[in-house]
Amino acid sequence: MRLRQIALVGHDLDACEADIRAILGVDYAYDDPGVGTFGLKNGVFPIGETFLEVVSPKQEGTTAGRLLEKRGGDGGYMVILQVEDIAAARKRIADAGARVVSETNREGGKVCYSHIHPRDIGGAIVSVDYMDPWEHWEWGGPEWRQHLKTDVSTAITGAEIQADDPPAMAGRWSEILGLPAREHGSFWCIPLDEGCEVRFVEATDGRGEGLSRFDVKVRDPGKVRAAAKARGKLREDGDVTIAGTRVRLVQA
Repeated sequence: MRLRQIALVGHDLDACEADIRAILGVDYAYDDPGVGTFGLKNGVFPIGETFLEVVSPKQEGTTAGRLLEKRGGDGGYMVILQVEDIAAARKRIADAGARVVSETNREGGKVCYSHIHPRDIGGAIVSVDYMDPWEHWEWGGPEWRQHLKTDVSTAITGAEIQADDPPAMAGRWSEILGLPAREHGSFWCIPLDEGCEVRFVEATDGRGEGLSRFDVKVRDPGKVRAAAKARGKLREDGDVTIAGTRVRLVQA
């Protein structure tokens, strides 16, 4: 199981995309027509073999729109994990009593996903996705490899979920995903393949539970911070901000 995509939600899709391009050094976004089913428009950026998505409501009554209201602005939306055995992943979800809010099996079972209800896992909409072949990623579009740039950013390597009760939320994710949760001092963590992880920390910013931070591996953190500062997106602690979400820079 690997972390393949992080999704954020923003009121102004163009502004969020402009920040991503300028700060993280990527220049191609796929506009996935499939998200229209959920009343959304989006842009999906390849970062190495991983992807950063921003969604924005284009109509009233969307889940993303309700999240914008609930959390008081732009922020984290989804964590998308790629699995090698979708049947086993779906069985774990069912055995844990978690609801699935959306599910698909396309192209003869070569493209599959199950979106887990955020109330049943906590902190975010979590999707478990299967692709055949493993290297394929439907949500990045058919031409993402032709536009891939890794001279600034090379991979998304972590997601951080803030919770009222981090041990309990980590335990619930562990039960549903079938992976161990481990305590690391002030936070809990679920390790994933390829050196990635999902962390669970205490909610302290007054915005409630949710995806509050993610990690991006970059070649020159100083250069990225300078780009963020020029756009007013650099925090005092060294993180940058994109779509209301903190980005922790990891040295590539």
